[in-house]
Amino acid sequence: MRKLMTEKGEPTMEPMLHHRWDLSEEEAMQTQQTLGKTVIKEDQFTTIRYIAGVDVAYAKESDALIAAIVILDAHSLNVVESVVVKDTVHFPYIPGLFSFRELPPIIMAFKQVTTSPDLVVCDGQGIAHPRRFGLASHLGVLFDIPTIGCGKTRLLGEYTEPDQIRGAVSPLIDQDEVVGGVLRTQANTKPIYVSVGHRISLQTACDWIIKLSPNYRLPETTRLADQLVNQTIRQPSE
Repeated sequence: MRKLMTEKGEPTMEPMLHHRWDLSEEEAMQTQQTLGKTVIKEDQFTTIRYIAGVDVAYAKESDALIAAIVILDAHSLNVVESVVVKDTVHFPYIPGLFSFRELPPIIMAFKQVTTSPDLVVCDGQGIAHPRRFGLASHLGVLFDIPTIGCGKTRLLGEYTEPDQIRGAVSPLIDQDEVVGGVLRTQANTKPIYVSVGHRISLQTACDWIIKLSPNYRLPETTRLADQLVNQTIRQPSE
């Protein structure tokens, strides 16, 4: 992750890696296959002080989309900073290629962040993806930052239902490979789907999601970012 300075002397986050976004479907899939080889599935960080939640929402009656980043203190879970960016869709709706629709406004939002996170939780998939390179992995590799994929729904894979107690987890398996964990964040509620994004192990990813989910099914990172994008998208256009 590269930190630059704005004209006002404030820090800003910039990707370490760049690629074109005006890609065909075939080029986008090839980009995923190439960059997917660089994903690190082990813990590669020191102290986690700030954790960012990332979410994107789409307007129902236009081509507008809203990207939000909410940054929490890793220990108190208090909100430290939040950023919202409005953009328009530039990439078609193609399953498995959502990161090419959603990452451009997310990158714009990160450029406005003044509190650099040490970990990012994405409302989406990491390596639990057909080409092992979902949104969380894509974001992690571009910024060279630890990321976790935390999906409300399953994209692929099979699993045995985890026990009903909080913290129970079952492996999510695709083609004989463990690509994630099916995690029960609250007792007797539907599980969520956790996967490695980049520079973190699956065990550590699950541990953090449990810490981030003290009261609700979804981690606070996802829950607050989701609230922010939905509040923004409901606001009347000026």
